[in-house]
Amino acid sequence: MTSPLARLLETRDWLMADGATGTTLFNMGLQSGDAPELWNEDHPERITALYKGAVDAGSDIFLTNSFGGTRARLKLHDAQDRCYDLNRRAAAIGREVADKAGRPVIVAGSIGPTGEIMAPMGPLTHSRAVEMFHEQAEGLRDGGADVLWVETISAPEEYAAAAEACKLAGMDWCGTMSFDTAGRTMMGLTSAGMVDLVEKLDHAPLAFGANCGVGASDLLRTVLGFRAAGTERPVIAKGNAGIPKYVDGHIHYDGTPELMGSYAVMARDAGATIIGGCCGTTPEHLRAMRKALEETPRGAAPTLDQITAAMGGFSSGSDGTDDKGPAARERSGRRRVRG
Repeated sequence: MTSPLARLLETRDWLMADGATGTTLFNMGLQSGDAPELWNEDHPERITALYKGAVDAGSDIFLTNSFGGTRARLKLHDAQDRCYDLNRRAAAIGREVADKAGRPVIVAGSIGPTGEIMAPMGPLTHSRAVEMFHEQAEGLRDGGADVLWVETISAPEEYAAAAEACKLAGMDWCGTMSFDTAGRTMMGLTSAGMVDLVEKLDHAPLAFGANCGVGASDLLRTVLGFRAAGTERPVIAKGNAGIPKYVDGHIHYDGTPELMGSYAVMARDAGATIIGGCCGTTPEHLRAMRKALEETPRGAAPTLDQITAAMGGFSSGSDGTDDKGPAARERSGRRRVRG
C-alpha cells in the first residue's frame, strides 16, 4: 500500500469522510437538473467552500465534485468534450484545500455511475464503460486526487469496469454500492455478493462498502452483512442523514446532528473503518459525528434491535441475504446528483 490513504489507514482505526455534495450545492443555488460539475469552472469559489466545509468539520477524506463526470452523464448537458478538464479542475480545487488543511486530508476523486445499463441487459459494453471511467479517472489523477472513489454503483459489471479503469489510471481506489432495494442493490446484489465481487477483482479497492440507500438503519445492517461475510478489508459506511421528506416543495432529510453522531459510532462498532454521510449530511452533522467518534469508547457490534431503537425501523424485513429480496431490475438513465 503506497497511496496517502493507504498510509493513513495504517495509522488510524477509523477515518471520517465527508457529507453530501448535492445538499450543499443546492443550498448554494444549484438548480435541479443542472450539472454540478460545470461549477468546477464556472463557480470555483463555491466548490472551494464545499470542500472546506467538510475539512473544517473534521473530515479526513472529502470527495470531489465529479460524481456525474463521465462522458455519458456530461453529454446530457452538451459538455461531454469537457470531461477531462472538468474532472481535473474538481481535483485541483480539492488539492488546494487539502494542502492548506494543516493535517493529512485525502482528496478522493468521485466517480459515479454512468447512468447507462450494462450489457447484456442494456447497450453499455464493458470496454466502453472502462473507456469512460478511465477518461474521468485520468482527469482526477492529473488534478491531484490522492485516490479514486467509485460510488453509488448498483451493477457488479459496472463496478468491475470502474476497477479496471482505476488500474489503467495507475490509481488506488475505494468503491461503494447503494443497497436500496430490500437489502440489495437495484441490480440485485447482496452485501455478501459484494464481498465476493471485491475479493475476486484483479485490482481490488483499498476499502469498499455502502453509501446512500434508504436510511441509516438499512446501511448499518448492510455493514454488519459485510462483516458477517468474513472480509478483513476496510469497510466504508456513508449513510443518509435520515429519511427524505418533502417540505415546501423541497427535499429535506430528517436526521439530526445527534442522530448522525449515534450512527457514526454504531457504524464504527459494526465494523466500518471509513465513516461519513451521504444525502442530507451537512457540516453540522459532520461535526457531531467527529465529536461522537472521538469521545465515545469503542463498543460491541450493535444488534439489529439496538440499531432500530436508535435509528428507526428498517425499510424491509429482508437484509438481502435470505433469498427474500427482489430480483434484479433495470435502471433508468436519468440524471442523479449525489447527496
